[in-house]
Amino acid sequence: MARWGMVIDLDKCTACQACTVACQAENNVYFQGPEETKKGRAKFWNEVLTFVEGEFPDVTVRFVPRPCMHCENPPCVKVCPVGATFQTDEGLVLQNYARCIGCRYCMSACPYGVRHFNWYETKVPEPMDQHRNPDVPLRPKGVVEKCTFCVQRLEKARARARAEGRELRDEDVVLLPACCQTCTGNARFFGDLDDPESTVSKLARSPRAFRLLEEAGTRPKVIYLREG
Repeated sequence: MARWGMVIDLDKCTACQACTVACQAENNVYFQGPEETKKGRAKFWNEVLTFVEGEFPDVTVRFVPRPCMHCENPPCVKVCPVGATFQTDEGLVLQNYARCIGCRYCMSACPYGVRHFNWYETKVPEPMDQHRNPDVPLRPKGVVEKCTFCVQRLEKARARARAEGRELRDEDVVLLPACCQTCTGNARFFGDLDDPESTVSKLARSPRAFRLLEEAGTRPKVIYLREG
């Protein structure tokens, strides 16, 4: 049984936003427009946060990509009154849109701000409708959505390995999520944290490794590497 996680090397992130764009395209996360953005309703399953430290001319800018942390102890799962937010045996925190009642308790419980409420029925304008990914369902109005670590790609990779009569390998998944595949700085990696020989497991043992808000006790499975 795998324990899926991600490692992001902040020393390599250039804030090019390729991960954000790729995530939007792969998972049918459509733009909300300027008016909705002004209301705080911008929707990004993956977002690159920018932190500016110091004053001119001694200024340091830091970039922190922020997907869902897929916590081992996810507070969002605990507060969902209908079981719409759940955790798989492999540690992925996913959303059952058919069960979600839109109470948004999970949004309040998440300390990372990575969940988004769908205020309207998804309508895809032309010609963007030609680029819809048929592997990912459009979310209905009134539900909460979030990063899934591109679970649809993981299931396809697992099916290919099964058809070839073999186990899933690290090279099958290390760049599997859309954000990892398109990272221009080669800063993001995905894989099994319980496999001591996997890329993410080796990187997670780096002295530069840390997790966001570790003090919250959520035990996130997204691990960052500090700038060198």
